[in-house]
Amino acid sequence: MTNPRYVERDGHRTWLKWHRGRRRASDPAFTGKRLIEAMRLGASVEVDLVVHADHGCAILHDLQLDRETTGSGLVAKARASELRQLYLRGADGRPIPDRVMLLEDLCALLADDLPHPDSLLQLDFKQDAAALDPQTIAGFAASIGPLAPHMIVSGGDAEAVELLAAATPGLRRGYDPCYGASLAKLRSSGDFGRFTADALATAPRADFIYLSYEIVLEADQAGFDMIAACQAEGHRVDAWTISAVNPTTLSQVNRLLALKVDQITTDDPEGLAMALTI
Repeated sequence: MTNPRYVERDGHRTWLKWHRGRRRASDPAFTGKRLIEAMRLGASVEVDLVVHADHGCAILHDLQLDRETTGSGLVAKARASELRQLYLRGADGRPIPDRVMLLEDLCALLADDLPHPDSLLQLDFKQDAAALDPQTIAGFAASIGPLAPHMIVSGGDAEAVELLAAATPGLRRGYDPCYGASLAKLRSSGDFGRFTADALATAPRADFIYLSYEIVLEADQAGFDMIAACQAEGHRVDAWTISAVNPTTLSQVNRLLALKVDQITTDDPEGLAMALTI
């Protein structure tokens, strides 16, 4: 059976992260079944977090409910009890039987079905530090508790990541600089070395640096190895996101593997692993 966890190339292991909890391209996002399966298997998997009205976090990507769920309006204005009554939508926009989960719901499931020692759940916080108050931070830490060694909190705002990680013993940190002003500055200057140095200076305690795979490959074409630069400072690198498996993306993935990337985020881990072993 194809291993949807990682591939090995020239003595280097690269993990295949299940983006939004998908094992296959046909999977809906953020379903408990797939998340538990990933953690039981020992995979790397990712979910997104958005703060709701009761100072907790919903497992959703968007700040608005309309696209991902059967609800409407802002997640920030929805109560926990309301969110739990909503159904998720599949890729075709139709409701599926799975309901929206909150962070504490997922953690309760994981506590009942203990994760594999190799598993790693990325909690990607989709907002900045302004969305966090002491009650939200305390609730985040309480929800995770002893599961923290199996998790990493990440985001594009290093301050928000630090606030959440500092309150949660054992939780790893991740940072994604490929957003906002820093990304606009890179595209204006083309200075991949400065961009990388700034990212590492912004998040010196980050275990993972999350980089757009397209930016990594653009830098490679320009003669700068962003992956090696991060690894030289003790950080692992995740390249995101391979959405589909086709000849173009396979060529790109093979270059990422040659550069010894530590992890590749993909919406089709199983399909990508199969294509790489044919």
